[in-house]
Amino acid sequence: MSPSASGSASPPAGESVRPSVADRLLDSLEDLVRRHRALALQESCDRQKAALHAELIAAEVAHELAMARSALHRHPALGAT
Repeated sequence: MSPSASGSASPPAGESVRPSVADRLLDSLEDLVRRHRALALQESCDRQKAALHAELIAAEVAHELAMARSALHRHPALGAT
């Protein structure tokens, strides 16, 4: 069925990509939390390991945010200047 026949047009390509970028970011962050919680349960919590663990989490979050930001810049929202 064509978009005109159904009465609704599909969203422009940039608009349809943006929700999937957000979904991917949220899924990645949830996986990261699960993975690091599992690691925290396995490791003893001395200060050095805790500091390294925190740095690893921060680096992974920064990476995921950079990837999402890059994808969103490639597909700007309609009306964005």
